[in-house]
Amino acid sequence: MSEKPVFERDPADPKRKEINPLLKLVLELGPLMVFFFANSRGEWLVERFPALGNLGGPLFVATALFMAATAIALTASWVLTRTLPIMPLVSGVVVFVFGALTLYLHSEIFIKMKPTIVNTLFGVVLLGGLAFGKSLLGYVFDSAFKLDAEGWRKLTLRWGLFFIFLAVVNEVVWRMFSTDTWVAFKVWGIMPITILFTMSQMPLIMKHSLEEPSK
Repeated sequence: MSEKPVFERDPADPKRKEINPLLKLVLELGPLMVFFFANSRGEWLVERFPALGNLGGPLFVATALFMAATAIALTASWVLTRTLPIMPLVSGVVVFVFGALTLYLHSEIFIKMKPTIVNTLFGVVLLGGLAFGKSLLGYVFDSAFKLDAEGWRKLTLRWGLFFIFLAVVNEVVWRMFSTDTWVAFKVWGIMPITILFTMSQMPLIMKHSLEEPSK
């Protein structure tokens, strides 16, 4: 029998390994923190590592280090768990593509549009799945909790709209404010907003949760 793709491996699969939640958080947020630090301390980094000066200004240095940190985080996730979660994997691919375009064309636009593209992609996929009667969010989070069909539909709709909201907010911030403001908002604004939204969905999750079958 053929093996499932690594990003869809059954949680009960003995080959799958769980990692410490704190380490998982570091792997997910680490690249963003590297991006923020490199952008804010770009000149300091260039002074100590002159080769980085060939990349251009702080945002280009931050983009290159962001790509490197993302690659390290994905590699570490694979080594530790033998899986690649769908959402970080898709986001990583977009980081590499748009980061490469940013550095090659020496244009800030591509890396600034990356969150717009990623969030729009997730939103369209989730809402498009609903249009065809598929609650795709269930395939991503089914191992975390069990919901009835109505619960998955409502949660998928809400997350789909939330991703579209994040895409719109990113467009507004990067087009209307400075690069430093956009970087700060990307690191310190999006995460709290996402956490608050996630917490706000707990009543829905509790209402539609299914009891674990007795053994």
